[in-house]
Amino acid sequence: MAREQNPGALAEHHALMLLQAKGWVLLDQNWRCRWGELDLVLAKNRHVLVVEVKGRRAASIDGHGLAAFHPQKRRRMARAIHCWRKRNPQWGDKLLRVVLVLVPLAPSKAPVRWFEVPTLC
Repeated sequence: MAREQNPGALAEHHALMLLQAKGWVLLDQNWRCRWGELDLVLAKNRHVLVVEVKGRRAASIDGHGLAAFHPQKRRRMARAIHCWRKRNPQWGDKLLRVVLVLVPLAPSKAPVRWFEVPTLC
């Protein structure tokens, strides 16, 4: 399905463009293993950033998207991160950060929201 027709892909693309503009380099996108998927994995300096992207209608961009990041999703993501790190040992010495990004889907003045997930890994 084309990015323009897939809201999730559009949200991921928007988040990726914002991060690349800040100097982050894409390592993996939609990386999968048997335990889960990582939307975006990026690197900058001494950090590896794992990003979970959620597209949201402007009316719900105030943080309600956090409900979609429920404990089961967090567990799957933690297992996928562990798997990614095992398969990519060259990044093992980097500090890992995990963020949830809520991207407004409809044109609006709602900002992209970033939530650090400090206890995931």
